[in-house]
Amino acid sequence: MRPRNVWQALASPRYLLSSWPWRSAGYLLSGALAGIVVLVVITLGMVLGGALSVVAVGLPLLALTALSGVPVGAMERGRLRLIDRSQAPDPHRRPAEPGLWSWLTYRYREQATWRELGYALLLAVVLWPLDALVLGACAAVPLSLMSTPAVMQLYGNGEEARVVKQWTVTGWPEAFATAAAGFVLLVLGCCVLGLLAGAQAELTRLLITEKRSELGDRVTELTRSRVRLVDAFEAERRRIERDLHDGAQQRIVALTMTLGLARLDAPPGPLADQLAKAHQEAGRALAELRELIHGIHPKVLADYGLEAAVADAADRSAIPVDLDLALPGRYPEAVEAAAYFVVCEALANVARHSGASRAGVTGRHAAGRLFLEIRDDGRGGARTGGGGRQVRLPGGRDAG
Repeated sequence: MRPRNVWQALASPRYLLSSWPWRSAGYLLSGALAGIVVLVVITLGMVLGGALSVVAVGLPLLALTALSGVPVGAMERGRLRLIDRSQAPDPHRRPAEPGLWSWLTYRYREQATWRELGYALLLAVVLWPLDALVLGACAAVPLSLMSTPAVMQLYGNGEEARVVKQWTVTGWPEAFATAAAGFVLLVLGCCVLGLLAGAQAELTRLLITEKRSELGDRVTELTRSRVRLVDAFEAERRRIERDLHDGAQQRIVALTMTLGLARLDAPPGPLADQLAKAHQEAGRALAELRELIHGIHPKVLADYGLEAAVADAADRSAIPVDLDLALPGRYPEAVEAAAYFVVCEALANVARHSGASRAGVTGRHAAGRLFLEIRDDGRGGARTGGGGRQVRLPGGRDAG
């Protein structure tokens, strides 16, 4: 299995032959360089802000310096990919309102902003000197030892060579022994680089990425928001159904009765014919309105539940429908409404497009989930364009 982070790579016997030692060295080297830049920026911001505070210009500069951890955090989450392929989620949330002022005030109230500022100070003061020191001890020194024979040949005329400016090698056996020791130290140094890079990455992930509790809170809030939207939609649909049922439908019923009475009282002739046509049109409008009300939220679904509503939809289908439903009890209103309209839409598509002679609806409830299957014996072959493809579904239909 391909390692996803440096810890998994260190546990593999092929660690030294992989790219992970190079990735660890690159992570520490880039951290040292970034730390120097962050140190310079924070120092300049604090010095200039403190010096200019007497003229009220330095206070905004100090306030902006406090936000310097935000770009540092974004940079560090990107650098984490060098030694950890796992996702590093951004802990910041999007402000509710657009604009620079909203963004600034929102960032100042977030805990993640101050954690990132603390990490930036830690990087500028502690981490980058540590990275530079370890890189020098684990890479530069072993490589210098390994180059002793070459240095002795090129600069010492084959007689002597200075080793890391500490001692002098005066013979070839000693030079090759020093190179062998440097190779052993390099192997050990690669492991040390991986350990330090992994530990620093864990610290970075702890401080500047979204914590599990924060992620869980966000998921919970999104779930609650979705539930509120669904409930609001259901309430609005019920309100529309109630207004149509109690308002427009009653008026059309009254209009139909009035036209019927006028038709009976009118003498035979053109007027009676026109009243008869108007009465028929009012009856059609009433039937269409009742069908519309039934489609918005059928009363049978609200009163008797999903199984009865699906049976009613099957009875009204243009083609025969076989039912095999085992749905104990009632479900949440949103679930019943969604399932019902899925069945109605599927049966309508079967009747219009498949040319089927028979359809079937199967429903089960297992492991806390509702399963519905709509099948038919018609033709398929749906296409979404030149790149469409066919997928065989149960019952003989094809879907693109």
